[in-house]
Amino acid sequence: QIFFCNGQDDCSDGSDELECAPPTCGVHEFQCKTSTCIPISWVCDDDADCSDYSDESLEQCGRQPAPPMKCSTSEVQCSSGECIHQKWRCDGDPDCKDGSDEVNCPSRTCRPDQFRCEDGNCIHGSRQCDGVRDCLDGSDEASCNSLIQCSGPGKFKCRSGECIDINKVCNRQRDCKDWSDEPFKECNVNECLVNNGGCSHICRDLVIGYECDCPAGFELVDRRTCGDIDECQNPGICSQICINLKGGYKCECSRGYQMDLATGVCKAVGKEPSLIFTNRRDIRKIGLERKEYIQLVEQLRNTVALDADIAEQKLYWADLGQKAIFSASIDTRDKVGTHVRILDNIHSPAGIAVDWVYKNIYWSDSSAKTISVASLDGTKRQVLFHSELREPASIAVDPLSGFVYWSDWGEPAKIEKAGMNGFDRHQLVTTEIQWPNGIVLDLVKSRLYWLDSKLHMLSSVDFYGQDRRTVLKSYMFLPHPLALTIFEDRVYWIDGENEAVYGANKFTGAELVTLVNNLNDAQDIIVYHELVQPSGRNWCEENRANGGCSYLCLPAPQINEHSPKYTCACPVGYFLQEDGLRCAVSGTGTTVAYTEAKDTSTTEKSPTVGLVPGGFNISGTTSEVAVAGGTSAAWTILPALLLVMAAVVGCLMWHNWQQRNMKSMNFDNPVYLKTTEEDLTIDIGRHSASVGHTYPAISVVSTDDDMV
Repeated sequence: QIFFCNGQDDCSDGSDELECAPPTCGVHEFQCKTSTCIPISWVCDDDADCSDYSDESLEQCGRQPAPPMKCSTSEVQCSSGECIHQKWRCDGDPDCKDGSDEVNCPSRTCRPDQFRCEDGNCIHGSRQCDGVRDCLDGSDEASCNSLIQCSGPGKFKCRSGECIDINKVCNRQRDCKDWSDEPFKECNVNECLVNNGGCSHICRDLVIGYECDCPAGFELVDRRTCGDIDECQNPGICSQICINLKGGYKCECSRGYQMDLATGVCKAVGKEPSLIFTNRRDIRKIGLERKEYIQLVEQLRNTVALDADIAEQKLYWADLGQKAIFSASIDTRDKVGTHVRILDNIHSPAGIAVDWVYKNIYWSDSSAKTISVASLDGTKRQVLFHSELREPASIAVDPLSGFVYWSDWGEPAKIEKAGMNGFDRHQLVTTEIQWPNGIVLDLVKSRLYWLDSKLHMLSSVDFYGQDRRTVLKSYMFLPHPLALTIFEDRVYWIDGENEAVYGANKFTGAELVTLVNNLNDAQDIIVYHELVQPSGRNWCEENRANGGCSYLCLPAPQINEHSPKYTCACPVGYFLQEDGLRCAVSGTGTTVAYTEAKDTSTTEKSPTVGLVPGGFNISGTTSEVAVAGGTSAAWTILPALLLVMAAVVGCLMWHNWQQRNMKSMNFDNPVYLKTTEEDLTIDIGRHSASVGHTYPAISVVSTDDDMV
């Protein structure tokens, strides 16, 4: 009922918006010509919020609307305003929302080694009848069943190419053109009678020759010897944990899951899991069992990214129209609290990811070309990466191992992985990838899944970029996928062109279902259940608050058993001291303690670089930092400083008086010579704990050894 007369076509035929009373807008609202109400502050801000653009019209604003965004030289602009890669123009696949990139295109011709699809596209000839729909219309897999098949126990393939019935072999008649069905020595000879034919287990006599076979759970390793099959290498053979046994295997479930004996699927124990997704002006929720469909958050502007801290029962979302990230509490009755603006001045937020262990939030900015991190209250923020980013999009974190992942659909497109502290960055996927949008981590199976809007494909790799698998390739269900999430044995995604939410088996892509239809510019989706975010150890709060760091405490990537657990980071203009904890103003030795209050006016400018000891660089954003204590601290310290200065002056006067009234003796023996000041210098400022691998600019604070 909440979707009835809400100004959006939630029914495919618009019947939910018929016979609705005209809405009455408030004093601080503007009424679009479509009768929709929007805040008055959204009017004439060069961002159309009314579906009919009446809030940005010449009549309303007294000026022409702002020109659309400018595309780079390597891009073309769609009639609908967005930018796409120039090479996507006239490639037979509409990439613009309005399909304008495929208008007025010349007819295409294919090379002799290519197959021409019915829609005019060209694919390599080897892809015809390979069991995969490479043409958008599937014409490369049409009429493939009519090809000659010669397999199975009742068939025999001649060396000259013919396929005949097995009962025609060794019948003393030529059925193959080359007589290969009538070999003189092999016909009617049982090779299995001698030494079992050399087979380790089963020898099966054939009309011509013989073959070795193995019992269940074993396979041939050299055409004669049987070895144990590692069934656990087959994707999806077990829902979660697979244990290989000699001649078999065993399936188990992770903690918090229980196996369904009928299906073998590991099902989550506890509350009903649900999907939460953005729908531009609101955030909605649908239960995965009872299918209850409700609205959680309403009256939003342009929500593009979404995540949650499930243990704390908090939602986080990024709003492109307000260039900010918000949070709100959500109770067990799905009541959402006050919206809190935690981060401002984010130019074009593309994806957000909540670190539920260390309580930070990561996001990508497609305009600033950055990957950044901030504390969940927004008081401390830092740019982690600002180079070699073209179109950063979706982002995901694994705080249990200290890694952050993101997709980039720029040229060249790729998926990257790095430590959550900004180090150990490397590329994970670089081939057969064009427009990677949504990414999600399957922490149970240690795999990364992603959607490719250009290739219309759902794929996965392990956390090292290996063992790549194509789960689903479909123009019908993946015409323009935007975001995905995963839970149990299912993967769920939003498709922008179909305006729907789909679900499928994460191993095979089968069991496809449609969960929600008739969405309005949906952009992101998550699963809401406590098992999605398994509990972990927050090393930053193990022995000291914030790990003893004076600014940000960030988890370090767990590369091996010697890896540090976390590192400290400083804002721009400050460097990390040798203790690896405190930040000091660049160019001075002054230690600065931070009590940075929330400042929503903080701007994220082009990253600057500050020098730190040893010539290393540390990157970050411009940030307003308040020095601890303020004026009151200065008045407390000033008398102490005056007393110290007075004591020093007194000592110097006493020393000079004593020198004038003292006779001295000189010794030539070098034993009595004065030791140099350098010889007496003692290093007392270094952190004495075992620190393992040391990162430049952000020093190591703690390892397992430190915690003992």
